[in-house]
Amino acid sequence: MKLSNFGRKFTAKTGILQLMDDLGHAMSGSEKKYMLGGGNPAHIPAVNEVWRRRMGEIMESDGALESMLANYDPPRGNTAFMRSLAGLLRSEFGWPITERNIAITNGSQTSFFILFNMLAGPDEHGMQRKILFPLTPEYIGYADQSQRLDDYRAVPADIELIDEHTFKYHVDFAHLKVHDDVAAICVSRPTNPTGNVVTDEEVARLDAIARDNGIPLIIDNAYGVPFPGMIFEDATPIWNENIILTMSLSKIGLPSTRTGIVIANESVIEAVSSCNAIVSLSNGSIGQHLVTPLLESGDLLRLADETIRPFYLEKSKHALDCIHGAFDDSVDYAVHKSEGSLFLWLWFRNLPITTMELYERLKARNTIVVPGRYFFFGFAGDWAHRNECIRLNYAMADEDVETGIRIIAEEARKAVEAGG
Repeated sequence: MKLSNFGRKFTAKTGILQLMDDLGHAMSGSEKKYMLGGGNPAHIPAVNEVWRRRMGEIMESDGALESMLANYDPPRGNTAFMRSLAGLLRSEFGWPITERNIAITNGSQTSFFILFNMLAGPDEHGMQRKILFPLTPEYIGYADQSQRLDDYRAVPADIELIDEHTFKYHVDFAHLKVHDDVAAICVSRPTNPTGNVVTDEEVARLDAIARDNGIPLIIDNAYGVPFPGMIFEDATPIWNENIILTMSLSKIGLPSTRTGIVIANESVIEAVSSCNAIVSLSNGSIGQHLVTPLLESGDLLRLADETIRPFYLEKSKHALDCIHGAFDDSVDYAVHKSEGSLFLWLWFRNLPITTMELYERLKARNTIVVPGRYFFFGFAGDWAHRNECIRLNYAMADEDVETGIRIIAEEARKAVEAGG
């Protein structure tokens, strides 16, 4: 089979493909696995009970099941869901939006595939337009969304050392240059993989830079407020006509419904809807039907504030305690300040092996993490930091997190003692 450039690009071995393959293999077989890789949210009993209740209500309501399963929604999304979400965002944040400012996609990956390919690449004048990531490392799922390898430009983060074992990334504005070929600026908040929350001041500066250059600022809000609320720092939500804000139902416990949300000015939404019609015809309705009454009643916000956020905050504290208890002075390590999401980001300074090698050693011991190098894309510089970090998911069962972290510490210690 002879492949087109598109075919070669999207069938090549990539970080996200390797991650999903490893997760799939890890889930098979009879041996116990410690699944600290991947991004699956936790199965929170109180949240699962809400979905069971909603499914029961749909089953008992005349015609509701048929409406959810047997009808196409418009390419832009389910009207009732979008109207309810717009009402919530107006009441909570005062944003001047209606359902015409919202489009639904088949998950956040689809949102970014549409947005990146809609904005980046050759324009009508032949200029190769790019997406600018003002802070890297960034989400592994962005790396391969564009059809071209050179559609991204990224700026390595500035590192603030908070204490001996804690650090935080910041946007390095001194090296952030927006050239004529930049089509949009994109940042996630909170950030996957690091749990970093870009500060209000940083967001305001990025917004001003984007406006000054006549380009949109894309903010990935998959872990933020108002839902799922997996954010542990004070951070002001922001939206205006120049911001494209993306959200998702995945991290409230509905990843398999594949419900991505794009909030933008009406021209952007019309473009996303057109792409939806061509790529997907329509989008999945199940998540939208499940959640709409919860938006209208305020129950979804209470679920985020009273259940989801406290759950992950406690899980984060537990994982940090495990890390500081498992490592000793023989390993020079630091953890990014845990400000949100469901990940911790470990930096191994002076480890005699790369974290790709560490990843393979951990996999041999049935412990799955994600090596850091896949999160550094869009720049050609030689930054040793990209081979010194790993991402781990702390949403799993506490005993699995404890054992997995202990194994990570053992393998790192072995590498240090052996000199490689």
